[in-house]
Amino acid sequence: MQQATHAEELHTVKMTKLFSIMGNSQMLDGGAMFGNAPKALWSRWIDVDELNRVKIACRCLLAKDLDGQTVLFETGIGNFFEPKLKSRFGINEPNHVLLDSLKEQGLSHEDIDVVVLSHLHFDHAGGLLSSWELDKEAELLFPNAQFLVSEKHWQRATKPHARDKASFIPFLNDMLEKSGRLHIVTNSKHKILPSVRFEFTNGHTPAMMHSIVDGIVFCADLIPGKAWMHVPISMGYDRFPELLIDEKEAFLNRHFKAGHQLFFTHDPDISAASIGYENGRYSTINEIKKLN
Repeated sequence: MQQATHAEELHTVKMTKLFSIMGNSQMLDGGAMFGNAPKALWSRWIDVDELNRVKIACRCLLAKDLDGQTVLFETGIGNFFEPKLKSRFGINEPNHVLLDSLKEQGLSHEDIDVVVLSHLHFDHAGGLLSSWELDKEAELLFPNAQFLVSEKHWQRATKPHARDKASFIPFLNDMLEKSGRLHIVTNSKHKILPSVRFEFTNGHTPAMMHSIVDGIVFCADLIPGKAWMHVPISMGYDRFPELLIDEKEAFLNRHFKAGHQLFFTHDPDISAASIGYENGRYSTINEIKKLN
């Protein structure tokens, strides 16, 4: 298999093919990403630059022939921010990386049948929008896709708390609703994707949705990457840190017993891994970076 720049094939089960594909990356403050953990601890797990920032990927999961459809789980941060905000969030690529990654898979955003969004924070849903252009309003991409969002999270996104209001893109909510293609997920199954099972956690944001497909579970911001496998570690962005820690422990226990792989959206190096457990601690094993 020829290696692609932004795409990493994970595995094939029956007719469904899963790929990790990259969106725009970020550089974010390490202290914010590790909550109350001191730098002396978290700097052992991840590289930090001279501005105390760590590299954050925005990785998406692409499924071909899933229930006969082409499905994208997440869209990353995208390229919709104007230059000042791009600089603030450490987005250095000038292009909409997700669109280029889809092109490497022989696809355009118009070919996607379903987009599943774990939640609507801008670093997970911003890729739905066109690239920023001076004096031009952003457009909603993926014109042929159905959009899946959990019910309680949609309520939060449309009426956010002051503490997390800046994490949402207000005009994106309006675009999704007016598209006529927004579907609200209320339980573990949805008729559009009968082969996918959904779980929900509330520590990071209300009703964040975790998709489970072919033995891979989308961690989203419950476990952004390998460094957050340590159960007591949370982010400064988490709404309810103690709840998140309890949910993380239950999540890891459940999926360890099920033999599932974890899919990481924000890890700079690892797309997926199996769960290890020894001496009361969870870890990543059989890590997947790229398959050649």
